Amino acid sequence: MKNYSGKDGRRPGFKDGFGVLKKFLFYWFPILIYCLLIFIQSSYPSPEQVPDWPYIDKILHLAAYAILGALFLRALKTLPIKNNLKLVMILSILLSSLYGISDEIHQYFVPYRNADLLDALADMLGSVCGVYVYQLLSSK
Repeated sequence: MKNYSGKDGRRPGFKDGFGVLKKFLFYWFPILIYCLLIFIQSSYPSPEQVPDWPYIDKILHLAAYAILGALFLRALKTLPIKNNLKLVMILSILLSSLYGISDEIHQYFVPYRNADLLDALADMLGSVCGVYVYQLLSSK
């Protein structure tokens, strides 16, 4: 039987494992939940009643992916690459934009939905805005 030298008698690294779980739940799990919500919403036919405001659809896409971009930035800042802010920001924009593009492809296969290039562009623009606004606010 091994004798563990920790104060609590547990194996070395136990606290590290718990810290990894906490980090995952706090930083990465929200991304998974948010992406799942986007996927579920995109799996339904288009809403019949949409407010008749100009460009409301594009504004909603921009806002949704701004949030996703900010979530990715927040999570990627916990990785060892966190000291390379430019890389973290580019990856955040890239990952959230790619999810937006994949969501548009997904919508192509959903009855009564369609893939829209302008929606994908709004997703990408939202990703950029979300990353930059979150970085601006978190650096203050």
